Amino acid sequence: MTVSSRIPAMDVLRGCAVMGILWMNITAFALPQSAYSNPAAAGPLSAGDIAFWASSLILVDGKMRGLFAMLFGASMLLLIDREEMAGRNGARTQMVRAGWLFVIGAAHFLLLWWGDILMLYALVGLAALPFVHREPIALVKMAFLLFLLHFLLVAGFIGSLYAWSHAPGDQAGFATFMASLSDPASPAIQQEIALHRGDFITLLLHKLAGLPGDWLWGFLFTALETLGFMLLGMAMLKGGFLTGRWPAEQYRRTARHCFLIGVPPMIALALWVWWSGFAPLVTFGTALAWSFPFRIPLSVGWAALILWLLARYPGHDLVDRLAATGRLALSNYLGTSLVMTTIFYGWGLGNFAHVRPAALPLYVLGGWAVMLLWSGSYARRFAIGPAEWLWRSLSRRQPQKIRKSG
Repeated sequence: MTVSSRIPAMDVLRGCAVMGILWMNITAFALPQSAYSNPAAAGPLSAGDIAFWASSLILVDGKMRGLFAMLFGASMLLLIDREEMAGRNGARTQMVRAGWLFVIGAAHFLLLWWGDILMLYALVGLAALPFVHREPIALVKMAFLLFLLHFLLVAGFIGSLYAWSHAPGDQAGFATFMASLSDPASPAIQQEIALHRGDFITLLLHKLAGLPGDWLWGFLFTALETLGFMLLGMAMLKGGFLTGRWPAEQYRRTARHCFLIGVPPMIALALWVWWSGFAPLVTFGTALAWSFPFRIPLSVGWAALILWLLARYPGHDLVDRLAATGRLALSNYLGTSLVMTTIFYGWGLGNFAHVRPAALPLYVLGGWAVMLLWSGSYARRFAIGPAEWLWRSLSRRQPQKIRKSG
């Protein structure tokens, strides 16, 4: 397979994905970690708070991350193809890039935000290397096997919590753990709020003290899912889906079918959580496990919908700005963390846990506007973004050209 290393359709998809990721990440930037899965951890809920949580759970949570992982897997194929066409070792180049991506992700994790995905992508990308020459159908089969294994893992963990809830003799321990997932007055959540309203050094030392255990727990519950989406992205690239080569009507039908499969059960899950009064085990289980099967069709559905709109409005100014945002995805991802932690953390403006969930979309819209404006202006003058330039220069062991010719 010989394809261009720069595919406009994939740039647009990547731009939409990095913007969509901000929609979910804003809760983790602004509120205690438990509020990401259970809005009750932020305090008494208004109708607006519940509406923001429900729309996020149904349409965004995990779907943009899945789309981003699909694009990462597809980009690996493009890089390896380009390197091999130039007579170089594509797999070795990818391993070097993954190593430096892990270093950048570690710096991001320690210096800015606990929710880094770059280290995860670097390691899982290495696990995806043996699959790059597989046929599309083999990649799809392996992806769904990984999805099954991931679901069994997370469902088993939730099942263990249900067993714990009925175990004699340890109800106090279970109650304490559940409170840390939902009760804003719990010591765990109050300590987290104080930590993030504090100074930079205290927060850094806290992260260092939690290594590697805290990070490994997150890796354990995301690695199989991420690898599955990467392999699915490889198959979708080889099949021409991600390159925008399918007929517009085929993208429209794919999007319609995927949303019909995924949205109704996600609405039912959201209603179940709401009717439970945001019971900790119900809410946590839904976020971690029960919503996962529907994340797969909805991630593909979002890709199909975006590509259908791209086919309908190819020359729109917004398309160019989305493509520029996608070309600078790493810079936008890291830049978002810098801006949002400055707004919410104690070493910045100190707004952590002071903003209600219903107001968070305002910060998202502001972030989107900045991404679209700066990315479009920057891309007219420079060939690659500042973070992309750093990554590429480190990987190639020499400074790379950053300005456009002429």
